[in-house]
Amino acid sequence: MSRRILFIGLDAVPDKLLFNDLIDDLPNISDLLRKGVYGTLRSCDPPITVPAWTVMMSSKDPGTLGIYGFRHRRGNGYTDPWIVNSGTVKEMRVWEILGNYGKRSTIVGLPPAYPPFRLNGKLVSCFLTPKGAEQYTYPPELKRDIESLVQDYKFDVIFRTEDRKTILDDIYDMTKKRFMVVQELSKYDDWDFFMFMEIGTDRLHHAFWKYYDETHPKYVENNEYESVIPDYYRFLDQKIGELLLSVANDNTIIIIASDHGTKAMNGALCINEWLIKEGFLVLKNYPEKVIDIESADVDWERTTAWGWGGYYARIFLNVQGREPLGKIKKDDYESIRETLAEKIRNITDPAGKEMDTRVLRPEEAYKNVVGDKPDLMVYFDNLFWRSAGTIGHNTMYLSENDTGPDDSVHSHNGIFIMYDPQLELRGRVDLSIYDVAPTILDLLGIAIRPDMQGRSIVSNIL
Repeated sequence: MSRRILFIGLDAVPDKLLFNDLIDDLPNISDLLRKGVYGTLRSCDPPITVPAWTVMMSSKDPGTLGIYGFRHRRGNGYTDPWIVNSGTVKEMRVWEILGNYGKRSTIVGLPPAYPPFRLNGKLVSCFLTPKGAEQYTYPPELKRDIESLVQDYKFDVIFRTEDRKTILDDIYDMTKKRFMVVQELSKYDDWDFFMFMEIGTDRLHHAFWKYYDETHPKYVENNEYESVIPDYYRFLDQKIGELLLSVANDNTIIIIASDHGTKAMNGALCINEWLIKEGFLVLKNYPEKVIDIESADVDWERTTAWGWGGYYARIFLNVQGREPLGKIKKDDYESIRETLAEKIRNITDPAGKEMDTRVLRPEEAYKNVVGDKPDLMVYFDNLFWRSAGTIGHNTMYLSENDTGPDDSVHSHNGIFIMYDPQLELRGRVDLSIYDVAPTILDLLGIAIRPDMQGRSIVSNIL
């Protein structure tokens, strides 16, 4: 039998949580740590689910991919955003490279995978799949197999709500069904690379992190949900153990990785409220209720810049010849961009304390820059503060996410674990998210593409 890889993707798992806090209660994962290599996986900029999984599987940065988050501008416009889908990705990912060598892959839940696309193997779509989607697998007939195995297969759950019990029930139900499907698909002998991604870890953190993390500003001692995160990880470890029992053998390499980490959210900074206050964003009328920037009565001809919310702020400048009603002359672009960046760096928190804010220029952060890039990328207080893009708050600071209840934000430090029964690889090896795809190819004896931005950790160790 030829060598193959089982890759278990766990969204948003931070290194400290897994390796330090919980590892003693996770016998199956700790066994892989003991027998293999493990370490902190440094995510990309920005460290968010889309684009991070694509960065991991292509070894290309978000600028090269042209994917800077979930949504993007259409034609440098102001009010017509679109959501990333599977057709957005133009660079080759691991399974496409393997397919060129005749190797077959099974991919489950790895974004962006909707609409489902053709590959040399099998595909089940991801959490971007719309409710009631008619088709979510490749080949199409695979859908019948899934629906005969589980009723109401869940791609995602509603997690920004105060109904914690329902969130928890839904996460467990989703994860159980995912592992049932994965377990069944893994029984087929026609795969060389099998990868699935469980989004339940991310959703759990967003809904319950303040109940677990004692450093969270909203943490309450002896709360009723204090054990929710450890309990779920024990359940996850059990499911992973059951999967390994049926799949693992001397020819199967096991990899577990996350796309980024998680940490406490201190609050949200209303980027557009700040831009209004500083005179960069001009409204004809201030809204009477909270609305999106796309719905606001913006005086675009007098506006210099506006922003989008999320884990980080995307700042767009209103440039003549680029935006429909551009204000900034091209000769003034760099000076205005630097002035704005410096002002953003000097924003303080609600108590007047200096923030550890980082401002990135895409062309400096990435090897290449394509697509509708922002002019500035902002990490407020090292990502402890979200960016809120809505307007109408009459304040710059929110204690909550402006899109619903949320306990956590993303961090750069994820996890990587690899056990190869045929190689004497042991101990701690920290790596970059860009190193994962070259490592997979190296393990399967496939030449690493010269345009990949990472390196194989196997070659580096040996």
